[in-house]
Order: sequence, then structure tokens, then C-alpha cells
Amino acid sequence: MMSADGQMLSEEYVQDSFHSYLKSSLTQAKIEKLLEPDVLASAEGDLMITGPALCLYFAALRSTTQPPSVPLPRRSKSSPPLDLSATNCPPTFLPFLRVWSGAVPRIQGLAPQHQHDLARIICGLAPISDGDGDGVGTSLRGIAADLRAIAIEISQRRSFQNRYAADLQAALDAGGGSSLKVKASFVPPPLYDDSRSPSSPSSSFERTPSPSILTPDSPAIEFIRETLYASLADVLERTPALRALLVADPPRAYFAAVAFAILDVASSAVALADPAAGASPAPNAGDAIVGVRGKALTLAECPPELRPLMAELCAIAREAREMSDEDDEAAMRAAMAGEGGEGQGEEILEPRLERARKILEGGVGHDMGGLGSEVSEASGRRSVEGRAVAFANRINALGMGIMRIRSFRERQAEVFAVLAGIGSGW
Repeated sequence: MMSADGQMLSEEYVQDSFHSYLKSSLTQAKIEKLLEPDVLASAEGDLMITGPALCLYFAALRSTTQPPSVPLPRRSKSSPPLDLSATNCPPTFLPFLRVWSGAVPRIQGLAPQHQHDLARIICGLAPISDGDGDGVGTSLRGIAADLRAIAIEISQRRSFQNRYAADLQAALDAGGGSSLKVKASFVPPPLYDDSRSPSSPSSSFERTPSPSILTPDSPAIEFIRETLYASLADVLERTPALRALLVADPPRAYFAAVAFAILDVASSAVALADPAAGASPAPNAGDAIVGVRGKALTLAECPPELRPLMAELCAIAREAREMSDEDDEAAMRAAMAGEGGEGQGEEILEPRLERARKILEGGVGHDMGGLGSEVSEASGRRSVEGRAVAFANRINALGMGIMRIRSFRERQAEVFAVLAGIGSGW
């Protein structure tokens, strides 16, 4: 840790402070019935995203400075008060601080009932008050998307994963009242690095449509797994930044590559039974994945335990296509307005689908250069509801859920060892 005179704080001190607040945030969420004890114990769903997002929400409520900063817990009674700000934040965490700082005034400007609704939305619960009529509901979803995007970046860090089970356990143990001890079951994902990469890789994951591990009679989980993994080499070939990331930050590269593979499969290998349906219809039993070997698997044929995963993949496919169509329409309208001399000189926003890809590749805050007015300017270019951020969050959340499935965990270490070796040769 450094002093409070503007010198940079250590990453370790910032991490310790975050986990201290995370424990209290999870405890408060349990008390307020935003998170039930059984959810904390099982770590089901996207709790690894929800927990950090709640911590960021409570930190925003506590902030009292301009530009916003995070009041840090004191290490001792004699320690001076200390805030995490742009002047002392470690470079690693600056993108997170920039996005969070832009959200703080929006959170603090909400009415109390809408602040509570925001916490509920972060936790995947329906808001209580009716704010959609005046646009508040849309704004709340946009704020929640930004906080969850930061949380995703935090939860992908190995230092966070190694301590998260202890955070959950602390929340479970707090506020006793019962002699029954519940143990948090969260287990960090496997550790990936390039030290296990073969010097001359050769395996079923070199770019081939027929991985030898998959047979016509393979279970559905293996079919979905191999379909996703078969796209990874192509994703790495098309995205040079991911290849560089495999060397510089293998764990971060793993998450990003899986996210791109999900988007790639959703965009090119999902056959929607009703392509004209909106982005969020009920799952259609006829939706299908057409994967390796040309085999098709419909949602109706998918085993019950895998249907939520496949339904979400199909929903991502539907939203990606709707977003792409809207981007094309917006570009056409802009072109026609320009040709007719009717343009107002307004900036043409980057297509939402392309913005989502950049978030998957560079992380949240990759397009923000600083705090204060620069953050406001960058935030102003975002769509009000943050659809690109929310879409990237949806893809990342599915990727993080996939990595917890045993069948995927058993195969992914081998896959990434091979891909890291392939990537080093490009």
C-alpha cells in the first residue's frame, strides 16, 4: 500500500479492500433477501458475477467525492482515511474505475425505490416499482449492465477466483441464528497457462470439421462441447489480439476466446425455428445447433439438464441476428440521409454488434480514456439501455457457466494447451 498523497496503491491492497467489501455486500444481500443462503452455498447461476456487481453498487452509494472515488477500509484505527481514485489506482484496475465512476452519479440520482430495484435487477430479480413508463426501467437495466460488465472482468481474475469461496462462506456464516453450518461449494476453474503447450502441437483441434473424439453416437453434451471447441482455432486465427493475449494473459485469453466461440457458433451454427421472432421469445423446441460432422441437435432432443445451456445459446443467436439487422437498417438510414442532404451532422454510432465484439476482446472500459468529462463523453456515446454491454455480458455469463460443467472442464485444459501452441506459431 502507498500513502494517501496521490501515490499509487498496490494491487494487493486494492484486492484486499475489495474482498473485505464483497463479504459485507454479500452479507447485506442475504439479509435483504436479494440472495438466499442456498444460492450462496451452491454458487449456482451467475453468482460469480452478481456478487462483485453488488459490491460495486454498494460502493457507489458510499462515494462522496467528485469525481467519484471508492472509500477504502482502514487497516488499523490509526490509519488515515483513504479513497481509491484515478490518481492512485493501479493501471490494471483503471478501466474498471472509469466505468464505475460513470455509473455513480446515475445511481446516486435515483429515487430510493429505484435504487432498490437496481439491486434486484443486478441479482436477476424483477423490479418492484413500475419505472418503464418514464424510462427509468431502461436506465436501470443499462446501469446494471455496466456494473455486471465490470464484475465479469473482476471475476475472470485468478486472484478473485481463489478467494471467492471464502467470501461466500463469510456471508453464509454472518448473522447466525442457526447451528447448522452450510459450506460454500464454489470451486475455482482450472488454471490455464502456456507452460503445458506442446512445442509441436498435433491434435483433433487443428482446424478440421471432424474432431476424431466425436462419434455419431456421442452424448449431446459432447456434441455441444466439441462444436464450441472446434470453432476456437478459427476464432484465434481471425482475432490477432487473442493470440497475443494467450502469451500475455492466458486466463483472460481463455475467457475471451470461449466468448468469441459462443458468438461464432450462435451466428453460424444455430438454425432458428422461427427466425422472425424477437430477441427474447420463449425457447422454441425446433431451434437447433448444426455442429461438427453436420449433425443437428434440436432443443427438443437435448437432455433436460442441458436445455438451459442450449436455450441460452439459441437466444444469443436470435439476439445477434436481430442486432445485426438493426445495425444494417441504421447504416442504410444514415446513408440515405447523407445522400439526400438531410443529415444533421451527428456522429454515426458504431454498430452495436461490433461494439459487443470489442467489449469481448478488450474488456469493459476499453474505449474510455479518463475520468470526469472524458467519462461523460464516452458514456454519452453508449446507447441508453447499454444493449451492446448487456449482450456481451450475456455471452460472457454463458461462457462462465459452461466452464463449470464437468464435461467441459475435463476437456478444456487439453484444448487450450493445444491452442496456445498453435497460436504461438501464427
